[in-house]
Amino acid sequence: MELNSLLSDCDTHVKDELASMPDVKDVTDFNPADPSTIPITARTWLRVEDVVAVVADMKNSTQLSVGKHPSSTASIYEAGLRPIVDIFHTFGAGWIPIHGDCVIGIFWDDNAIERAICAGITVKTFSERHFVKRLNAKWPEGDTGFKVGVATSRVLVKRIGRPNSPHQDIVWPGKALNHAVKAAQSGNTGELIVTGSVWDLIEKNDYLTFTCDCATPSPALWDDHAIDKLDQDDIDRTGRRLTSSWCTTCGEHFCNQILAEETRRPEVDAYRHDLRATLFKEARAKQNQDARERRRGLRRVGAR
Repeated sequence: MELNSLLSDCDTHVKDELASMPDVKDVTDFNPADPSTIPITARTWLRVEDVVAVVADMKNSTQLSVGKHPSSTASIYEAGLRPIVDIFHTFGAGWIPIHGDCVIGIFWDDNAIERAICAGITVKTFSERHFVKRLNAKWPEGDTGFKVGVATSRVLVKRIGRPNSPHQDIVWPGKALNHAVKAAQSGNTGELIVTGSVWDLIEKNDYLTFTCDCATPSPALWDDHAIDKLDQDDIDRTGRRLTSSWCTTCGEHFCNQILAEETRRPEVDAYRHDLRATLFKEARAKQNQDARERRRGLRRVGAR
């Protein structure tokens, strides 16, 4: 082992790399699976706008490996991870890396947010309705399932590693992957957490923010959720949490409407009108209360 030579080669790479900045090329359509589109030897990074990352993180996977025989652990991993890959692939993820017990779907280009959020809800539905149910039937003492996080940002893309060897991979610097991981980690099984930036993109979609037609539509699907591993001043920290899954009756229709980029449901217009009226009345009542308190304060001062 020529340790000094190894360290010297590493230092030379750092010096050469920092001596001149690499090129950055804006792209919308590329194929990460084709090495020619992201050559490892070229000093060119790709920059992609509006990438959406969906992270499915298996809860308590380390406890599974300790508490079960190797064959049982292997069966659980295969049973859980393979369908997640299939779901991300079906919804058109452009890249699907697997890291341990975590599967990541990376979406970009046309209707990326719609495809990503539908994939996330489908993963959540699969986890609750199929994976956990069958797992608990075999091992009732188990406590696992998938936690799902969704985030979006601009990212850079580059293939990094050793040329002409299997020791290389694609890296995606940017907030999307990092924040999606932290969003998933901040939740629990049966929950899908979206960052503040994702919520801004979906909050006006009636198919995502109102309950289905099996009962009176209600906006009570989501609640506020702080992603505590993000900085206090990060706009993504104030996220939203979904605990519902696709409805067995309406889910497929809603999913297809979202993928078709439909956003309005006429049946919720009346409710939306009533909600706005209620919010207006509450705001006026609060204004009147504040005015009364200010007047009482002035009277108390005058009484002295």
